[in-house]
Amino acid sequence: MVLRWLVIAALCALAWRRRTLTTWILVSMVVGVEVGYDFPEAAVSLRVLGQIFLRLIRTIIAPLLFATLVVGIAGHSNIRQVGRMGVKALVYFEVVTTLALAIGWLAITVSRPGVGITLPPPSDPVLQQPVQRTWQEIVLDAVPDNIARAVADNEVLQVVVFSVIFAIGLALVPEPKRRPMLAFADSLAETMFKFTKIVMYMAPLGVGAALAYTVGQLGLGILVNLAQLLATFYIATAAFIVLVLLPIALAARVPVRAFARAVAEPVTIAFATTSSEAALPRAMEAMERIGVPRQIVAFVMPTGYSFNLDGSTLYLSLTALFVAQAAGVDMTWGQQLLLIVTLMLTSKGVAGVPRGAWVILLGTVSSFGLPVEPVFVLLGIDALMDMVRTSVNVLGNCLATVVIARWEGDFDERAAATPAA
Repeated sequence: MVLRWLVIAALCALAWRRRTLTTWILVSMVVGVEVGYDFPEAAVSLRVLGQIFLRLIRTIIAPLLFATLVVGIAGHSNIRQVGRMGVKALVYFEVVTTLALAIGWLAITVSRPGVGITLPPPSDPVLQQPVQRTWQEIVLDAVPDNIARAVADNEVLQVVVFSVIFAIGLALVPEPKRRPMLAFADSLAETMFKFTKIVMYMAPLGVGAALAYTVGQLGLGILVNLAQLLATFYIATAAFIVLVLLPIALAARVPVRAFARAVAEPVTIAFATTSSEAALPRAMEAMERIGVPRQIVAFVMPTGYSFNLDGSTLYLSLTALFVAQAAGVDMTWGQQLLLIVTLMLTSKGVAGVPRGAWVILLGTVSSFGLPVEPVFVLLGIDALMDMVRTSVNVLGNCLATVVIARWEGDFDERAAATPAA
């Protein structure tokens, strides 16, 4: 045991020199596992740190969803002017993200890495097992009768429905009256992004405490399940690229080699920073360089960052059902569909935030009565998943830009054939 703690001390020293959040989360995961294994009784008392972190995360969900959905929909109200291109883009986004959902669902259903985990009973009385409901009750519960109550009760789907209708109504308001509310929503979104970053500084404590509690209760066997989940995610992501994105590129006659060279840099930036926003400027430049007109890039790329989050959507469907498997909850087809569709809606607009998909996952599964312990444990490997899903988000949006240009007949073949300077 002494040798293990000496190794942990060395890792802590390394994390102190690196001083990055990802490094601290990984080190806290190791410390949490060791504390839970060596001192299981003491690890139980650390759960309060994880609960504090959970409460802070819950405060983020409603304002973040409202702000990003309003900006994502009302901020692109020019879809009415671009007409045909806007309809094509939105149809493309929905088809591709639905395929991402299906692949994530199929992968987790086949591999079932969450099966066999025996979770301790939840300490939070809010989190109860999902009850069987008729489809009429499910539809009715998605419609808010009081938005304040929906926020207070963490009814994520009701918040989404209200935000979407509000955004559509705002898009129909004349420009002079729409501008102040849109500016408020944009400012609120930016503030919540900063709020998220502040709360995520607590992630090492929250994750370490939650993992210590989980290992203290369940033993080290859960780490095997996490390794299976990580492998499932990588395989599902590779399958999505090969079975969905590549055939789309070939069907649209996208010059694959030129496209691969163009997206190499922005995808690498997204992989290294785990932020789609960091890669956006270079991605837009790269798409213009290979022959996509600026007006198409300027419309499709930002819109795709709100509606075409292929990697995040696949991740959310896969991990949400992992949580259900870990909880031993046998969800009906209707419940699985409602959960996945909810996650697809709640993911809109958070691609640029590191760990943004994890935040949405945590808030959504808790609103469905699923336990949060598996989600906390996921944060220990989330850095390894976040790099891949963010890269796929950028790759999918770059491809969408070229495909839409092809459909519009505005793709410049000569620019694509010209080697980059």
